[in-house]
Amino acid sequence: MAMDLSPREMLEKLVSFPSVSSVSNLPVIDFIEEYLASHGVESHRVYDPTGEKANLYANVGPEVEGGVVLSGHTDVVPIVGQAWDTDPFTVVEKDGKLYGRGTCDMKGFDALALTAVPLALKRGIKRPIQIAMSYDEEVGCVGAPFMIAEMAKMMPRAAAAIIGEPSMMQAVTGHKGGLGITTHVRGFEVHSSLMHTGINAVMEAAKLIDWANQVNADLMAKEPTTMAAMFDPPWTTAHVGTISGGTAENITAKDCRFIMGFRCVAGEDPMAWRDLYLAKVAEVEAAMQAVQPSASITTETRFNVTGLRPEENGVAETLVRRLTGDNGQHVVSYGTEAGQFQEGGYSAVICGPGSIEQAHQANEFISINQFQQGEAFMHKLVDHLCEG
Repeated sequence: MAMDLSPREMLEKLVSFPSVSSVSNLPVIDFIEEYLASHGVESHRVYDPTGEKANLYANVGPEVEGGVVLSGHTDVVPIVGQAWDTDPFTVVEKDGKLYGRGTCDMKGFDALALTAVPLALKRGIKRPIQIAMSYDEEVGCVGAPFMIAEMAKMMPRAAAAIIGEPSMMQAVTGHKGGLGITTHVRGFEVHSSLMHTGINAVMEAAKLIDWANQVNADLMAKEPTTMAAMFDPPWTTAHVGTISGGTAENITAKDCRFIMGFRCVAGEDPMAWRDLYLAKVAEVEAAMQAVQPSASITTETRFNVTGLRPEENGVAETLVRRLTGDNGQHVVSYGTEAGQFQEGGYSAVICGPGSIEQAHQANEFISINQFQQGEAFMHKLVDHLCEG
C-alpha cells in the first residue's frame, strides 16, 4: 500500500531519525527505500566500505535522458553541547517556523523531493526525476562521489542536478571546494626544563598552524582573480578548528593532532594546496628529526570536496531561474555535492529552502514560508517534466 505523506508529515518522519554523521544512516535509508517502493519505484544503494552507511538513488518516471536529479544528504550535524529549547528530533512549529535538527540542512529539501515522487507519477512526467540521497555530506561530502559515478553508469543521463542545500530558493551557481588533512605530530618527551633535548609536538604543530596564518595573510593582500572575487572572502582560506595534545605542563608534548582545512576558490586545484602544505610539513619534520630522529609528522587526506564553477548557459541554472524567477548572481563559500555532480559530467546548481544561517545551530529551523516556496518549486518542476 502506497505511503501517502504530505510534505510536512515527511519532514517530521525524516527529522525523527537521529542520523548524525557519527552513526549509521541505514534506518533513514530503509525508510526512504520503503517509501519509494510503496509507490512502485525501485531504488539502489551504494554502501560505504563498512556497510554501515549507504547512498540511495532512484529513477522516477520514464527511463529516458533529460531528467532532473534532486540531490540531498541524509546526515545531520551533532547536537552535543547545544542548548535546544525543544527535542531536536521532533519537528515543533512556533511563530511560523519549524524547529528540529535537519529541518533546514537539509531534510526540508529531502522531504519535498520525496513527496514530489507520487505527484510526478500521477501527472505522468515525460522526463524523469532522479532521487539522490547521500551519506556523510557533513564530514566532507564523502559518500556522494561513489553514488554519482554509479548513477552515471546505471541510469539515463539527467540534464540537470539540483542540490537542495538551503539557499532561500535562490540559484547558487558557485561554491568553494574543501580539503581536510589530518595531521599527527609525534614529538619526544623530556622534562620541560630540558626542552632543547626533546621535541614538543604542540609547539611544532604551532609552526604549521602559523604557516596557515601566513597563507591567509598573503592571499588577503593579493588582488583576487575574477573567479575569486565572486566569493566572500575572495581567496582560498586555511583553517584549523580543533587541536589536541600534550600530557602535562612540565613535559614536552609527545603527540599533537589537528586537521588542516582549506576552502578553495572554485577552479583552483585543492591538491596544489595539499602539496604546499606537505612541503611545509616536510620542512618542520626535518628540523624535528635533526634533534630527535624518532620524531615525525604523518598526514592523511580526510576529504576533498570539488568546488562548483559557474557554467556558461548552464542547463541547471537556466532551469532553476525559470522555475524561481531568480535572476541574481549567487555564490557561497561553503562546500556541497554540487561540485562533485559537475565533476561527474552533470550541469549542477544549488537551490533549496531555508537559510544557511540556521544550519548547524541550536534550535535549527526552516520558516514555513520557505518550506511552502520549496513545495511550489517542486510542483513547477513536475509541470516542466510533463512538457514534451
